[in-house]
Amino acid sequence: MACVEQRARQRAQTMRVLRRMVQLPEGAAERERLRTEVVEDHMPYARHIARRYSRREGAEDDFDQVAYLGLVKAVDNFDPDHGTGFLGYATAMIVGEIKRYFRDATWSVHVPRHMQELTAALHHGRDDLIAALGREPTVPELAERIGVEQDEVVEALDAAGAYTTSSLDRPVGTEQDSACLGELIGGDDPGFALTEDREVLRGLVAELPPRDKRILLLRFFRGMTQAEIGAELDLSQMQVSRLLAKIIDQLRDGFALTTAA
Repeated sequence: MACVEQRARQRAQTMRVLRRMVQLPEGAAERERLRTEVVEDHMPYARHIARRYSRREGAEDDFDQVAYLGLVKAVDNFDPDHGTGFLGYATAMIVGEIKRYFRDATWSVHVPRHMQELTAALHHGRDDLIAALGREPTVPELAERIGVEQDEVVEALDAAGAYTTSSLDRPVGTEQDSACLGELIGGDDPGFALTEDREVLRGLVAELPPRDKRILLLRFFRGMTQAEIGAELDLSQMQVSRLLAKIIDQLRDGFALTTAA
């Protein structure tokens, strides 16, 4: 619970700094100092988002810089009185910048924009399904997840090969009998990242109040509907819906901050 409270205090402090910043005139030294403070505090989070997109070796720095640009734009354009949290606003801004860069600057050969966007959605859908299922998803599962036809998923998987090109026949050494690149390429084991994510999530769930834990248990482990959960806990379906959304948002924010640290 202490970890959750600490993150809540950090979010509240960020909002206080941003409110103070927007009250100051453009160009004021204090405004620039506060702006720099918020940007530096959230750079690890921006890098965390960038890592989800930088799938090419050596591309990490480029994606980091794009993510930082999105973060700076978020700080400069955020309105503390608008009613939204800064972290959610910054996430949307950072992801938007990365997607633009991903579409326009990272493909080795020309691929239609809609297919680039579908490929990006496919990567995220695959990651989410691996986390949920504990295995590689099938084409039908991917199609259902991102809301497209199965043949479009197959096209997007083919298009992903245009993201970077390198001959599999390229020797990896200088000796005459050196192995070719294609002989050495293996596959990523999603189990390592999945195990780490589960442990982070386990710790976050352990800090939840007993009622919140029970709602998660009934919904996601026993498969009960919101109405059934409401009947069990003497709550309305609407109350269960709101509590469930709040719990998931809290876990999502906690997971993002923990893994970005």
